[in-house]
Amino acid sequence: MPLIEVTLTQGRSAEQLRALITSLTEAAVTAIDAPLTSIRVVIREVPDTHWAAGDVTIAERKQQQEGSP
Repeated sequence: MPLIEVTLTQGRSAEQLRALITSLTEAAVTAIDAPLTSIRVVIREVPDTHWAAGDVTIAERKQQQEGSP
């Protein structure tokens, strides 16, 4: 039973998340010939204040970009 886990920052619409689920499921069916009903997809959404790289959160990075000319 394939389990596909995705972590994203919050902010996408329900339609976008649904499209992602469909695309990932179809990719698993095509790539590894997994039965459709056996595929599980889990999407975790986290606030952009809870995701950091290089000690800078995504929220901080957005603020820095907005302040740039």
